[in-house]
Amino acid sequence: MNKPDTKSKSVSISNAELSGYGKLLRRMSRDERLNATHISLFSGLFVQWQRNSFVSPFAITRKLLMAYSRIASIATYHKCIKELDAFGYIRYQPSYHPKKGSLVWWPAGWEIETV
Repeated sequence: MNKPDTKSKSVSISNAELSGYGKLLRRMSRDERLNATHISLFSGLFVQWQRNSFVSPFAITRKLLMAYSRIASIATYHKCIKELDAFGYIRYQPSYHPKKGSLVWWPAGWEIETV
C-alpha cells in the first residue's frame, strides 16, 4: 500500500478550532453508533481539511482517506463516510467521478459546539 503524502503546508489553526476538534472527538467517543473505524476516518478527514488550509468544503479521495485511516475495505469506507454524514459529523457530497474528488464540509459552528 502506498503511504500518504506527508508533506504539509504551513498553516495555522486557532485554539478554538483545535478545541472544537477535541470536543467533537469526545462527543464521538460517547456516540454508541460509532466505532474506531469512524473515528479513524474522521481523523483522516481532519488531516485533509488541514492540508487544504482549513477551507470548507474540501476535496477528498477514497484512496487517500483509506490509506490515512487504515481502512482495507471499500465497502467499510463507504459505510463509515455515509454514516458520518447521516449522523451530522460531516456533510459529504460524493462526486461519482474517478478523477474528481468528493466534497466534505464541516458542520456549521462545529468549532464552538458544546459537549
